[in-house]
Amino acid sequence: MQTKRHGKEKRTVPNPEAHWYGFSKTKPEEKFRRVRFLFDTVAPSYDLMNDLMSVGMHRLWKSRLAAMMRPSAGQTILDVAGGTGDMALLCAGHTGGEVRVTVCDISLSMMREGRNKAIDKGFLKSIEWVACDAEKLPFAEESADAVCIAFGLRNVTRIDTALKEMTRVLKPGGRFFCLEFCPEAVPMIKSFYDIYSFGFLPWLGERVAGNREAYQYLVESIRKFPDNKELADRIKKAGLVQIRYAPLTFGIAAIHSAVKI
Repeated sequence: MQTKRHGKEKRTVPNPEAHWYGFSKTKPEEKFRRVRFLFDTVAPSYDLMNDLMSVGMHRLWKSRLAAMMRPSAGQTILDVAGGTGDMALLCAGHTGGEVRVTVCDISLSMMREGRNKAIDKGFLKSIEWVACDAEKLPFAEESADAVCIAFGLRNVTRIDTALKEMTRVLKPGGRFFCLEFCPEAVPMIKSFYDIYSFGFLPWLGERVAGNREAYQYLVESIRKFPDNKELADRIKKAGLVQIRYAPLTFGIAAIHSAVKI
């Protein structure tokens, strides 16, 4: 986490990422607008791009997250920055539709794509779609059995604020899960990962989604994201305990989990 020095004092700066859109300096309110516009723009090709970029690995990672969550009939689950609904659909599938999942996202276009998938899979009644900001969740305190956020935390304007909001809506004993890319892969593949990230992914975004800038931002936002230990520390500061993280596939991604007491 970034710090500032004032004489001998060392002060933590909260939410340093609020002033960055990828590698570009920006104002927090401008970052919010740009992120929402980006996802509205790429929504029609978002799922296809995820499959191509990760060679399908994102589906395995999400399946592992769903298995860790162990959704059960009657639970209330909040899927923050849930986009096109992959995690919501996995949770519904694990319970035969006997779970209530609320997907919240700032992009109406992303949720429209997700709602169409829910209709196709027969889980429309299990999933609610709410347009809102992760930093201002319109849900009651202690109302969710579990909260997950998959590949969305790095896109929020203020990570610490969003973490506190997700903590607020969790019931005592409720569980928090975050699946996210890591800023660096393990050393043995770092060179390849950098070439793949900064060279191939923006090119693929231009070819498939017609938007090179969006996928340039994607890569840059990963590099600006906290590492596993720092994210664990920030989850702890939000008020959660029993924090653990599991690196995935050469450290490209990780799942963080925690509990509210």
